[in-house]
Amino acid sequence: MGQTSTERLRDYLAQLPPQAQALLMREFERAIERGEDLAVATFVLAQLRTVVRGADDAARPRTDDPARLVFRTLEPFLVEGSLPARPGQIRRASLPPIWQWLVRDGAPDAYKAFETELARVRESASSSELDQAVRKFQLAASEAIGSIAAPTSGGDGQRALGRVGPPNVTEDMLHAGSVLGAHEALDTFSGRLPSYLRIFADSQIASVTAALNVPSLQTPHVLPFALSLVMQRLSSPWQIIRLAIKIAGSDDEIRVAATSCGVAVTMALHELSCVAASLRVDIKRGQFNDVAEHLKTIHDGVRGLRTELDLRNDSPWGRQLTALRADISNTLQSEIDSVPGRVRRLLRQRADKDISPGSRLDPSEVEETADLIEFVAVCRTYASELAINEVTLRTFSDLQHYVEHSTETLVQSLRGADQRIRAFRQTQVKAAIRFCDVLFGHDYASLMSRAAENALSGERKPSRAG
Repeated sequence: MGQTSTERLRDYLAQLPPQAQALLMREFERAIERGEDLAVATFVLAQLRTVVRGADDAARPRTDDPARLVFRTLEPFLVEGSLPARPGQIRRASLPPIWQWLVRDGAPDAYKAFETELARVRESASSSELDQAVRKFQLAASEAIGSIAAPTSGGDGQRALGRVGPPNVTEDMLHAGSVLGAHEALDTFSGRLPSYLRIFADSQIASVTAALNVPSLQTPHVLPFALSLVMQRLSSPWQIIRLAIKIAGSDDEIRVAATSCGVAVTMALHELSCVAASLRVDIKRGQFNDVAEHLKTIHDGVRGLRTELDLRNDSPWGRQLTALRADISNTLQSEIDSVPGRVRRLLRQRADKDISPGSRLDPSEVEETADLIEFVAVCRTYASELAINEVTLRTFSDLQHYVEHSTETLVQSLRGADQRIRAFRQTQVKAAIRFCDVLFGHDYASLMSRAAENALSGERKPSRAG
């Protein structure tokens, strides 16, 4: 787009109502997640965010934006995209309509005073005065949100919430109000946490429990955000359930659920579901770089929940975990079952008459298939907890047998191959050797590579003698 077209697009987006802007933003985020029209969606989404943040956003530092200053406290808890947010998370797309409601209806007088104070502070360049001004408006925003969310507000409160946006935005607004009100307590708690928790052992759990023992952190609305801060420091986020188990003094799910930290189990299950969703997307797109890491995370999380918690099959948590395992099993099994067919299609011994001159195997298809074979090998490592043990072991064994036999046959076919078809046979042999490298290791692949070279040189010697 040229500059004029870009400006017209911004003008159009700026004229949309706040709810339409938020809806459009979510739709473009969904399109990016699905991999559709990435260039267009990314460009329009960038322009939309520029409009929402303010027309003069590009002309001044982002830290100078009032909304960004006020919502900076929420940054550790923001999530992108349109996926359901778990307890302790807020959707970033919900912030623009929340801010517009605060400025327009929620706390207009406090906002005008905040703007005036910001203008004065910018000239004095006093960071302490800036923090005080931001904190004052955060408390006003929290109070305004709490006033319409309180049960005593009745129908007026519900109508006010309805004017903010759809249910997910109003839900996020209530959470945002809680975090803004408890900012100082959450900030102090975050400062007391270690920067990294590789293993959430008893000593670390005791330290976190002591730091959590603050009344403002123990409310049902704020506690999930404090637990989110802990999860962000854990090398394995599922281990947050150990805090709930420790507080309950039991691994029985009923006793754990009865504690204030019982929400930690729900949060851990949600995290595993998000990893499973990312795994499905990667597999669907044929991207296997992160598959091993995702599988390990899911495997360790499922095993941890099953071994450290006494879950009942018919309980909400038990059913959720069972559904997660079944979903992962179905996703993986479907992909695993497709691998042998792809390998056979590439390595099958074709009759000479079926090979046209200039035929070659597609190198990208060979690499994709090699990635799939490696995917099966990785699944074999984590098969037991993911309920794919039988299909993985059977498929991997079949692949080893077929590739080993096919490689030997293809190497032998090079000895008497006609010049017209030799190039195609060589691409098949290279593909087979690539698969051998994954299935049997580099040494065996090198051995078969030398055998292929010997087969070619042995075939050429008689022609030179003649």
